[in-house]
Amino acid sequence: MTGDRSLVYIAIFAAIIGALGVVPGLTLPLGGGVPITLQSLGIMLAGVVLGPVRGAAAVLLFLVLVAVGIPLLPGGRGGPGVFLGPSAGFLIGFPIAAFACGVVMRLLRHSAVFPASLAAAIIGGIGVLYSFGIPGLAVFADLSMQKAAFLSLVYLPGDLIKAFGVAVIAEAISRGRPDALMSRL
Repeated sequence: MTGDRSLVYIAIFAAIIGALGVVPGLTLPLGGGVPITLQSLGIMLAGVVLGPVRGAAAVLLFLVLVAVGIPLLPGGRGGPGVFLGPSAGFLIGFPIAAFACGVVMRLLRHSAVFPASLAAAIIGGIGVLYSFGIPGLAVFADLSMQKAAFLSLVYLPGDLIKAFGVAVIAEAISRGRPDALMSRL
């Protein structure tokens, strides 16, 4: 794939992640102040579709836009201050999670798309993301790791639904245009 096309795909996925932030987040009293958003679906999808490097690059581009103040996070949040709040660990984990999703897809490139992308989304988009999000929540919400992990359980059902959605989307993409799943090339 040419560099120009890669840049276009990276920009498109950064825009998709940003657009998913327009959907209002839902902050639950049990979640420690971290909103439930659709953006993690975009993070998973970026890695599953674009692969590890391009997926992480799309997420990094999105985070740069957020850091400079563009209000792309739910509730119209943006600016450097978002990296010092309860969701900071999740934000920092976004590009690593997308990278991990892409790596898993690449490792499972000879498997059927649906189970491979579901595994990628669960391992990278939930497992890896929570490994950053939970410690961030503990630090910025002044909670013990156990309490932060317990509070994060409220997000698990929704994230599993998002992972399933990513697998459905990836399967649809592979049927319509298999070469669009760059993570499997």
